[in-house]
Amino acid sequence: MNRERLVELLNAVKDGRVEVEDAREILSDLPFEDLGFAKVDHHRELRSGFPEVIYCPGKTPEHTAEIFARLAAKTNRVLATRASYDHFLAVKEKVAKASYNELGKLIIYQEGVKITGHGKIVVVSAGTADLPVAEEAAETAALMGNEVVRLYDVGVAGVHRLINNKNILDEATVLIVVAGMEGALPSVVGGLAYKPMVAVPTSVGYGANFGGVSALLAMLTSCASGITVVNIDNGFGAGYAASMINHVGRKI
Repeated sequence: MNRERLVELLNAVKDGRVEVEDAREILSDLPFEDLGFAKVDHHRELRSGFPEVIYCPGKTPEHTAEIFARLAAKTNRVLATRASYDHFLAVKEKVAKASYNELGKLIIYQEGVKITGHGKIVVVSAGTADLPVAEEAAETAALMGNEVVRLYDVGVAGVHRLINNKNILDEATVLIVVAGMEGALPSVVGGLAYKPMVAVPTSVGYGANFGGVSALLAMLTSCASGITVVNIDNGFGAGYAASMINHVGRKI
């Protein structure tokens, strides 16, 4: 339950449109609901502006579906990350309006989510192999109420592709830059655009890439100023951080 729905409920009680006992029943699961195998945090959105997010690895499809359904009953947006198609099928049985981003491995439910961010979040991806992480970032940011623009396959091996789209970088309020291999793309973008940037190293690359460690270190040691770096393959964290930047002074 978000702030708007809580205020609406309290006003309905005040105006006599909802009985006190009915309101008490609606609020009975706050701040959390104990399912036995999980304690669902329905208070998360009131505290931090966005509902609890479900991390699917290690959870059975049945448990994921139950948590997802309980959240969807209380809020207008639910996100499950790193979800398999089996997770999605189980969720779909309980929440008919849930959708699946197969590339980003995300299950998404949204009902009337509005754009509330200041401007555009542009998600820049080095290569198509980085798209799963880029999509995780893009969908997360979109669900948090941001206008998201995707600029994919513009890595440094063909840097003219990036330069040819500099107008898109200039229109951004916040940039998310996703790259694996040697992780050079955030440094290049940082030299072209004076915008807050969240860099995401991916585990894409050959042996000396060390599962994304080389890209991570390259981004951490970039000579382009002002780059914020999240963990390897953490598209969700990048989308969340970019949204917070894009909402400074506003409610999500």
